[in-house]
Amino acid sequence: MPRKEQFVGFLIMNQVQTIDQALMPVGNIEAYTHWVHQIPILTQQEEQELSRQWYEQHDLEAARKLILAHLRFVVRVAKGYLGYGLPLGDLIQEGNIGLMKAVKRFDPNVGVRLVSFAVHWIKAEIHEFVLRNWRIVKVATTKAQRKLFFNLRSAKKRLGWFSREEVDGVAKDLGVRPEDVMEMEARLNAHDAAYDSSANDDDDSGSSPRQFAPQHYLEDHSADPSLQVENYNWASQNNANLQTALAALDERSRDIINQRWLADKKSTLHELAAQYQVSAERVRQLEQNAMKKLKASLV
Repeated sequence: MPRKEQFVGFLIMNQVQTIDQALMPVGNIEAYTHWVHQIPILTQQEEQELSRQWYEQHDLEAARKLILAHLRFVVRVAKGYLGYGLPLGDLIQEGNIGLMKAVKRFDPNVGVRLVSFAVHWIKAEIHEFVLRNWRIVKVATTKAQRKLFFNLRSAKKRLGWFSREEVDGVAKDLGVRPEDVMEMEARLNAHDAAYDSSANDDDDSGSSPRQFAPQHYLEDHSADPSLQVENYNWASQNNANLQTALAALDERSRDIINQRWLADKKSTLHELAAQYQVSAERVRQLEQNAMKKLKASLV
């Protein structure tokens, strides 16, 4: 993207953010909604003229007028996502970002109204916001999961879990696998759980919810720094003691232990017997005697 286009886009974003801050008081959605509905709707001719001024001349004032005239539409789209338990003000702000992106990319030569083009950008920004904030853990990551997340509620005709026939019907309608429908239904019916138990939980009985809090079964003992230091010291001390015990053996016995137990490629009794020109039984005896000495030194 050319630097000029990047700079102009940056100016649009900052200018409209200033508009939102001035016109949307915290906790007063009704006042904001009333205000945006006072802004006149643009005729097709006015919209085309402003769009060309922005598209061809990068006129920021034209872009500002286009955005302001379509803020009411963002409010209407955002209200359709109230069922996800997120603040309407946040949904509107995300939708406004989508509207800004749409105005920035709108080409008046295509021959469609801005609202038809902008609806996809507005919904895309709201969708991302809902997916990021609906739960602590993101519930939809793949394309199929996103489709299910925003369509599964409307597909359910009653409360309760789907029957097998309903699962197959939804999967066919949305073009996904029945397994994907069942997985998303389980995610939608699940609830976020606090890591630690609440101070108000009753812990008098043995079946208290307190004992089922994740803090009681998600603890990773292997990551305890004190245990890691203790294990490291124990291994280091054992290794040092082993080296001291090996040094106390005679050269032949030490070599037999190394080749029989410590080498990557272990030697057989017959290979060592041929090397030292003794019987395999003698090598076994030397090995046993060396192991007894090592055990005595390590105790």
